[in-house]
Amino acid sequence: MKLLTHNMLTSHVKGVTKGYPLLIKATEVKMNEVEFNPQFVSRMIPKLEWSALIQAAEGLGQRQDLPGELVQDYEKDDEFLKKVHRVLLEVEVIEGCLQCPESGREFPISRGIPNMLLNEDEV
Repeated sequence: MKLLTHNMLTSHVKGVTKGYPLLIKATEVKMNEVEFNPQFVSRMIPKLEWSALIQAAEGLGQRQDLPGELVQDYEKDDEFLKKVHRVLLEVEVIEGCLQCPESGREFPISRGIPNMLLNEDEV
């Protein structure tokens, strides 16, 4: 699961009002080189919850020098876009789980795929 995917997932367990951001509990993380596409990254940035991305990267020990706040005119800043690209698309959680911040419910991640399916009593 890439951190781009993580940034868009939320817990929909019945009764949960604050199901975002999910806490990542990784047992295996891999780095996969992905071709840099500055246009894609700059189009994705406005769709991100920046603080959740920073928290996820930090929790995995992958934040490095990614700033806590968005930089001005990031579309023209290739160095910044490369840092975001690395965190969004190259850091991949292979095994572990995602934990709902409110209910504590854990959603398994297996072979890079998060299973967000709910049990009948959770819908």
